[in-house]
Amino acid sequence: MLNSRVAVLGAGMVGVATALELQRLGAQVTLIDRRDPGQETSYGNAGVIARSSLMPFNHPDLWKSLPTLLRNNTASLRYNTAFMLRNLGWGLSYLRHATHSAFEETTTALDALIRLSTAEHQRLLAEVGESRRLRDNGWLFLYRSQAAFDGGRLGRATMDHFGVRTQVLDAPALHALEPVLRPSVFTKALWVQDTYSVDSPGQVTAAYARAFAARGGIVSTRQLHTLQRNGEGWDVLDDSGQASYFDQVVVALGPWSKQFMGRLGIRVPMAFERGYHMHYAADPASPARLQRPVYDTGGAYVLSPMEQGLRLSTGVELNDCEAAPHPVQLELAEAAARQALPLGARLEAAPWMGSRPTLPDCRPIIGAMPGRRNLWLAFGHQHVGFSTGTGTAKLLGALMSGQPAPIDAHAFRAERFL
Repeated sequence: MLNSRVAVLGAGMVGVATALELQRLGAQVTLIDRRDPGQETSYGNAGVIARSSLMPFNHPDLWKSLPTLLRNNTASLRYNTAFMLRNLGWGLSYLRHATHSAFEETTTALDALIRLSTAEHQRLLAEVGESRRLRDNGWLFLYRSQAAFDGGRLGRATMDHFGVRTQVLDAPALHALEPVLRPSVFTKALWVQDTYSVDSPGQVTAAYARAFAARGGIVSTRQLHTLQRNGEGWDVLDDSGQASYFDQVVVALGPWSKQFMGRLGIRVPMAFERGYHMHYAADPASPARLQRPVYDTGGAYVLSPMEQGLRLSTGVELNDCEAAPHPVQLELAEAAARQALPLGARLEAAPWMGSRPTLPDCRPIIGAMPGRRNLWLAFGHQHVGFSTGTGTAKLLGALMSGQPAPIDAHAFRAERFL
């Protein structure tokens, strides 16, 4: 058990779940962020908790598509040239990890983390009375041609290897499963059945935070600045200069972890995969409604049924975390989605934008900071922070309390980069 005062910095899914787990282990926990829980990156994702997310983006087949991606004009990837030049080391390391050996290590590690996280989400959603938000009907990878389907061979083989339940659908079977999709657009689909999804990731994160507070946890909304060593523990300083002492600190600030760690003199090789989303009304003239999230591999978007409407999420924009929005990919994604199904009007005046914090091997750091006693790290979850936040919490809690780890922590160790 943890009989100590712990600060968890960052109130996204990773930080909130970690605060809950450390509280369960006996710690006195304070959760600190500049905004209310679940209002940043964890708010805007597609809400998918999928075994298929074990596939890193820098898999060995990346080399085949790299010449097209480098043209900087696709819906799946855009990049700011100045940002990439400043982060050339990250880019080269990212490509160096697009090997079979790195792929095997990453998929094995992410599969274990996702399976642990899925069970934890189910447990926590039941505990906080939010199981109604969870769907268990999988999600769909959609293919606009046989060639596109053939191009996904590595992903299907990997899912088969790890025992992920899938089913290949032809056009009539896809139409029977999702009648709202126009049958002339997609020739094939892969139904990933080992997948859950939620109707509001932000509300799920907020519900976990409310449970944490109801059990005696402290939620503190303030702008963090840095840490200072104080004996065996740490002073957490905010922008006003106020210092609060804690025995242990967890940094779970998502994309802002890089800047925060930089103030401690620690260089984190992190880049930002920015993405956009917009909510749409369903077409009132269409009797059918989308029943599960779908990933249009040709259109490079995910469309998810949400509490707020149909959420259209875009591909990747490599850029500075705080750079001005440039939602050209959203325009392309919307056009592709309107080909695929009847889509109603936009429900917001401006698109939402968030940043996915990505390390060169597409695995998060979960564990102790080398050479900094009682400083713990939980960041770099790229596209799977919402889905794997609960498993991250379970693993980090075991490491901090000296209990047996529920999964192998070696692949997530900080020493591989720090």
